This record gives sequence, C-alpha cells and structure tokens, in this order.
Amino acid sequence: MIQVLLVEDHIFTRDGLRVAINFEQDLQVVGEARSGEEALELLARNTPDVVVLDIGLPGIDGIETAARIKRDFPSVRVVMLTAHNLRNEVLAAMGSGADAYCLKSAQPELLLLAIRAAAAGSAYLDPEIAHHILGSVRAPAAASPLTERETEVLRLIAEGQGNKDIALMLEISLSTVKFHIQDILQKLRATDRTQAAVTALRQGLL
Repeated sequence: MIQVLLVEDHIFTRDGLRVAINFEQDLQVVGEARSGEEALELLARNTPDVVVLDIGLPGIDGIETAARIKRDFPSVRVVMLTAHNLRNEVLAAMGSGADAYCLKSAQPELLLLAIRAAAAGSAYLDPEIAHHILGSVRAPAAASPLTERETEVLRLIAEGQGNKDIALMLEISLSTVKFHIQDILQKLRATDRTQAAVTALRQGLL
C-alpha cells in the first residue's frame, strides 16, 4: 500500500484527489494539509511514501515546501501539481528536488501513474509538460557530453519511463540500459535519474 499525503489549499480539488487516490487498491491517503507549513508539521509526526503537493500554496509555496521535504525527509517522494505549463515554473520545481510533475488539468490516470512512478523511485513528467519543455530547449549537439544513445535514454527518463520500458522502446537489454544510465550520471555529475534529467534540461542537452 502506497501511503499518500495530500497538500492542497482548495477543498474541492483536495476532495477530488482524495476520492481518486483512495479508489485505487494500492494507494491510500493518510493525511491532508492546506499549506506547506501544515504539511511539514504532519511529516514530522508521520512519514508517508509520497506527498502530492500543489505548487501554488499560501505561505511557503510548493517549490519551497518540496525543497524542505527533500532536505528534512529524504526518503519521501514528491509529486508536484501545477495549474500552468510554464517552463520557468517547471524548471524551478525541478530544482526543488521534486520527483514527478503533473498538470492539474490532466486525466486522473496520469496523476496515479506519477504517484506510482515516484513511489518506485522513478522520475515522471506529465507528457504535456515534457513536450513543452523538451520542445523549447535547444543546444548545439557538440556541446553535449552524451552519446546519441545516451541522449535517447535520458530523454525517455525525462518523460517518466522506467528501465524496462526504455529497454523495450530502444530494443536493447535491461543491463545495457543500466550501463547507459551509469555513464549518464557520471558525465552529468548527477546522483540519481531525476537530477540527471533536471541537469540535462537546464543545460539544453535534450
């Protein structure tokens, strides 16, 4: 059972999220907060697996809240919810250390996918956000330290694909995918998949 903390100041949105999440057999909402401050207080008493966090909170916003969660509760995964597909906002959210990013306007199935992906340790970007970000960033190919195949692997990571899916899509073995990811992390000086995707997006490597 994946335990979820909801952080959303609008009661109707929070009610809808709770219903959608609790309807799933493997997901359970174990707490709710209306602000970043309240969320941090709840986390100090009970640590869930995943926090679903609105970016536009009163008081400390979702970006600052996510940064504090990742600093003080590093085992907790963070799914960021945003009402806007704004490049600067998304990149700022990435810099906070959040693990997944979803639009509030997306179908509930995508949020559920993001929660499960985050809980499993994978990065996830809403397809619309990924399309917008990847389509707006360009850099000369010569500036990239990554090979063409490593870039393909990293692009799929940024789109929220797991290792098995990447292996199937690129028609390579799972061990080869893991080998590429190790090289990517080393070249980008990243500690995990999410940080590698954030670094690549910021540097325009995708």
